[in-house]
Amino acid sequence: MPTNLQPLSTVSAVVLPSTGSPGDVSTALAYNIYTTDAFYSGAADQVSYTYNKLGGNVLDLEITPSIVYNSYEEACLEYSYLINTHQAKNVLSTFLGNSTGSFDQDGELATYAPGTGSKPNLNYPRFQLDYMNHVGQGIAGRAGVGGNQTIYSASFSTVLDVQDYDLQDIIYTASLETDSPFKDKVGKKTITVQKVYYKTPAAMWAFYGGFAVGTTGNLSTYGMYADDSSFQLVPAWQNILQAMAYEEDLHVRASHWSFKLINNNLRIFPKPRFSQTMKFWVDFKVSEEPFDEEADRKYGAEGVNNMNTLPFPNVPYANINSIGKQWCRRFALSLSKETLGQVRSKLASIPIPGNDVTLNGPALVSEAKEEQASLRDELKEVLDQMVYASLAEQDAKLQNNITEVALKVPTGIYVG
Repeated sequence: MPTNLQPLSTVSAVVLPSTGSPGDVSTALAYNIYTTDAFYSGAADQVSYTYNKLGGNVLDLEITPSIVYNSYEEACLEYSYLINTHQAKNVLSTFLGNSTGSFDQDGELATYAPGTGSKPNLNYPRFQLDYMNHVGQGIAGRAGVGGNQTIYSASFSTVLDVQDYDLQDIIYTASLETDSPFKDKVGKKTITVQKVYYKTPAAMWAFYGGFAVGTTGNLSTYGMYADDSSFQLVPAWQNILQAMAYEEDLHVRASHWSFKLINNNLRIFPKPRFSQTMKFWVDFKVSEEPFDEEADRKYGAEGVNNMNTLPFPNVPYANINSIGKQWCRRFALSLSKETLGQVRSKLASIPIPGNDVTLNGPALVSEAKEEQASLRDELKEVLDQMVYASLAEQDAKLQNNITEVALKVPTGIYVG
């Protein structure tokens, strides 16, 4: 073997050592988000893991320990991202409208009102139906059977020979009055008319006192005496139905007016021809803007309205269990392999006496990217099977299976 070759040997200026040092980790990290001794030890151990898995004891690995440390941090952040995305699917509907937080440059919670130092992404939330209730209130309000939207009442007087009245303009003008119950509530917002009538509902007046038209047990003569003086004992539901029937009778049989309502423009029939004005009443709602805030909920930028505003910081290193830490090791290894491949791809081959050595840079990069995609898919598949809705389905199937087994168990025979 020749002994006069020059240079005598060629060694890469950068070679990964077989071990890392926890004391060197913090100064080498790009983000330094994880600052615990446990993380520094884990990152240092990753150097040994990478060295052995990539064959550092056979061939030099042209990467530095800092590359491995940063790969380990990136792997933990990627794991945190996937876990938080999974948890967002579970709890977004529960968190909607609740307080969010503010975040620093690392994605950590800077402020969070509901609890000092708490991490909602690590908690199992109390199951609530706030989102369903919020939707239901909107539907109920539109249908006129409930909801939390305020119904206002206003009135106007007829004008001789004037048949058409712009309710939008009438109510807007009334909203400018100092003592108006809906002062400054209308503005340019559209009103939604719920009811038009020219007599105030008087069913309870007739029901509880005064002169009216009959006794409690007979609807045709209902109201001649107050119910407390009719000397009849009837169930409460009958009283309620009678009051409802009487009120409807006021607006149908006893009414001298009819009307047509188109785009909040009211036309009265017949045309008012009385010298004495008549007062009409209107029950209405004011259309709410989608992002109008409520007293106990923040639906705008101040509250949780999508995944981005969920108060989820990075998953702390101490809360990553053995399953997660092994995933992080494997993902960090593939990141280090990708970097090694990029380094070796700078040169396609290295000349040696009498021959060339072909480097495997492109192959390492390709393998690393496939491994990263596979690891992500593996974790996502497992997490998708663990969303709360899927767990409920699995529990239901398990319960059905247990019931099927129980049905096939012979019943014991008691012998007396």
